[in-house]
Amino acid sequence: MAVDVKDLFNNKLKSAVEAAPDAAKKIGGTYQLNVGGAGSWFIDLASDKPAVTEGTGQNPSCTIEIAEPDFQTLVANPQSEGMKLFFAGKLKVKGDQMKAMNLQKLFALAK
Repeated sequence: MAVDVKDLFNNKLKSAVEAAPDAAKKIGGTYQLNVGGAGSWFIDLASDKPAVTEGTGQNPSCTIEIAEPDFQTLVANPQSEGMKLFFAGKLKVKGDQMKAMNLQKLFALAK
């Protein structure tokens, strides 16, 4: 089933981070997610008030570029699809690649 990407970031993930700031801060880092065809979001899990904002932020520790159809695949099964998409060049990571591995924990908060 397809995920509404804007709803995921602007509502579900934003609410989850605000409801569980300590859990979000444990994940840590700052992320720029650019989902081609859907939008861009800056996720700050390093500050005292973790936040998810639409648009671009400054100096993310990790930037992720992915097309919307590939993001759908990733969200459906992050455990097995993340590495496949990365090695196929469909999920591009700039900056701290280890931070990208933490995103699975972040999305788990939103479920």
